[in-house]
Amino acid sequence: MSNFVLAFRSKPDVMATEEEIGDWNAWFQQLGSTVVDMGSRIGEVMLLGESAGANAISGYSVIEAPDFSHAVDIAQGCPGLKYGGSVEVGQAVGM
Repeated sequence: MSNFVLAFRSKPDVMATEEEIGDWNAWFQQLGSTVVDMGSRIGEVMLLGESAGANAISGYSVIEAPDFSHAVDIAQGCPGLKYGGSVEVGQAVGM
């Protein structure tokens, strides 16, 4: 098993609705012990460089999965995807 970072991205300055928050809570409950670190929502963000018009990081979590493909499958259930957001999946590797 390996750890994977899920970086959640959305339009800057967009606040989550009650429905969206409920969907996130339900998704995290469904993931259960797969979640190694709930992570955090991200507040103020400054985008620099070429991606300045893109979605900004809005939160992150760390999950455990047997491989990258399985981590991507888990990320595809991210509720932010149905609200115009995106999720970036990255394998955590030692230094």
